Amino acid sequence: MTNFKDNAKANLENMYRVFTIPEAPDSTLGRIDQAITDNAAGFLQEHVVALQRELEEIEGDFADSHIPEHPTFVSKYTEFVTDKLVAQSVHTASPGFIGHMTSAMPYFMMPLTRIMTALNQNLVKVETSKAFTPLERQVLAMLHRLIYAQDDAFYARWIHDSQSALGAFCSGGTVANTTALWAARNRLCAPSGSFKGISQEGYLNAMRHLDCNGLVVMVSQRGHYSLGKAVDLLGIGRDNLIKVATDDNNRIDMRQLRNQCNIVQAEGKKILAIVGIAGTTETGNVDPLDEMADLSQELGCHFHADAAWGGPTLFSDTHRWRLRGIERADSVTIDGHKQLYVPMGVGMVLFKDPAALSAVEHHAAYILRHGSKDLGSHTLEGSRPGKAMLVHAGLSIIGRQGYELLIDQGIACAQRFADMIVAHKDFELITAPELNILTYRYNPEWLQAVIATANDDKVHEINILLNQIIRMIQKYQREAGKTFVSRTTLELTRYHGTSVTVFRAVLANPLTTEKILVDVLQEQCELAKHEDLSELIAQLHCMAASCH
Repeated sequence: MTNFKDNAKANLENMYRVFTIPEAPDSTLGRIDQAITDNAAGFLQEHVVALQRELEEIEGDFADSHIPEHPTFVSKYTEFVTDKLVAQSVHTASPGFIGHMTSAMPYFMMPLTRIMTALNQNLVKVETSKAFTPLERQVLAMLHRLIYAQDDAFYARWIHDSQSALGAFCSGGTVANTTALWAARNRLCAPSGSFKGISQEGYLNAMRHLDCNGLVVMVSQRGHYSLGKAVDLLGIGRDNLIKVATDDNNRIDMRQLRNQCNIVQAEGKKILAIVGIAGTTETGNVDPLDEMADLSQELGCHFHADAAWGGPTLFSDTHRWRLRGIERADSVTIDGHKQLYVPMGVGMVLFKDPAALSAVEHHAAYILRHGSKDLGSHTLEGSRPGKAMLVHAGLSIIGRQGYELLIDQGIACAQRFADMIVAHKDFELITAPELNILTYRYNPEWLQAVIATANDDKVHEINILLNQIIRMIQKYQREAGKTFVSRTTLELTRYHGTSVTVFRAVLANPLTTEKILVDVLQEQCELAKHEDLSELIAQLHCMAASCH
């Protein structure tokens, strides 16, 4: 429970102080601020506790629903943050934290974030953002050029045009994907004749106008869960998000996609969009974007590329070919807080056609007036911070060549880790890295020999036990706090569609070394000997014996 003693006094003089007088350098907050400035990694290493408390126990520190009646001294509150919040946070910047799409940040991001916070600009309108508005437009143009590579005349014409936008900044990939489909829906259901458009008349009248039984969005079964939320919000319905089977490389099966398109068209439905993934969340694979662009063009539907993870691969001259066809997408999502290495909360959606976002344009007499350059007229979110500055900082300070080095290193690191797994007798590589994500599992050498000759039913039984073991190893590794990989479940052709629980590694942190990767595998091998796993291992030995 939050319990602050020695409360401060509530008077106007003290309220004035908290708005005008900074904390002294030798105050608790001042010392922490300086420690983070001097050595953020060291601060986190010292204050984030490795041994985790159970979440239910932590909840006890945040169980009081009463708003404090009296003010609290900043020093007291800072102690609470350090002891109760920082200590039980996750050290996502750790080089051994290779389980999720979060990583170390460049040091310059922290002081620049403080400047951004101090300015407290609101990008909904020029009147509350001034120079941040053209800055955001410039960043969108930079990323638009990275994807679509138009000429100088194109960007001179459109970068600051008040009637258009090359894209939109969002709080993340979810809103970016939603914005892409929102614009696609409104363009398809645009005003025509007596029909005033879906934004005015709603979904039912739009379907009558189009003379169809509904709209459909196509994506592979590896599609991000945000797309389900998007079709829900847009009135399309989750049943109309068609998840198409993938091939053995976790890329959408084009034959299956074409078949599904034929089926929904026969049902009298209209295909709103086909979504290609450039870097699936689970396995990091890239759909055949060029072929998907061909099909989208053939069907006359919107083609969206969800490149929230893999988009920055375009910085690499060596690997950008992996995203071939992305330049044909009508819209592209990229997350800044992933492989652009900016703090959390930065997503972007870019549109090939500068007029595309006009389909969702909205105005208000007091803020978003016609003809203004207010960015809020083309965004789902209203009030937004000036995080474009952080993306601009990364593009400027790291530069294209710097990002190229980071991308190339991450892909190479993932390949080295895959090679280690293949060479290790007690692990099985499940999905090889196409970019810098891979999956694998603990599968001891003696058991691999059994699986190779066992019948399908026996292999299914073995996998059920192995799934439990993988889940427990991953849990114990997370709780130990030394290294971390995540886990997911994949249905594998090699095991006839059986669901297999696997470790998932994301190699984007430039500080992750080969030794750390060796330590990850070594720790997992040690955890496999945990006494809590002994019964499961014994069951596997019994199964192995019965196979002979």
